[in-house]
Amino acid sequence: MIETLLVAAGVYASTNVDDIFLTMAFFSDARLNARSVVIGKFAGIGALTLASVAAAACTLAVPPEWVALLGLVPLALGIKALAELRAGGTDAAGDGIEAAPRSMAAQVLSVAGVTAANGGDNIGVYVPVFARDLSAVPAYAATFAAMTVVWCAGGYLLVSHRLVAGTMRRVMKPLLPFVLIALGLWILSDAVPLVIPAAGDPGPPAQLPTEGKP
Repeated sequence: MIETLLVAAGVYASTNVDDIFLTMAFFSDARLNARSVVIGKFAGIGALTLASVAAAACTLAVPPEWVALLGLVPLALGIKALAELRAGGTDAAGDGIEAAPRSMAAQVLSVAGVTAANGGDNIGVYVPVFARDLSAVPAYAATFAAMTVVWCAGGYLLVSHRLVAGTMRRVMKPLLPFVLIALGLWILSDAVPLVIPAAGDPGPPAQLPTEGKP
């Protein structure tokens, strides 16, 4: 259980590094109510998690060795992020909400929509992790909820500490590709039997000679 919780926390943190800065943008937007931001964040992360669980459940009929090949997704995302980092890619500024609605319900939907859209790549990481052990999904969901609280609190506090936020970006951004690559390799480790037969595997049955034929 401890290992599962640690993996869940690592998965959330590695896929939501940029999201902490988006959360800061939400809280710094005077048009948005802080309560709407928090509820919208939970709704957005919840939608991503539910979509990932549904996709992972579809893999139940597939042998686990083949499901493990989904680890290629976070591995590819990590390699892509590493390439973008080396190319000097920059993040877009702003919170993605051009005209904030006045009603709380509409603000919640706006924040949730931007959060889900910004975390679209998260599904590519969550699905293979969930598919590895669907029984651990409640632990992942609980950890994601706790981490969302931490992200909201951190985003709210960092709004008034730009220097700290800048330092976080400089430290965490270079680490993200390596975390995703390590996660992808960890998931792919379950696909080893596809390449290396298990010890004691007798292999395909030998054909016996047919009697009675000349």
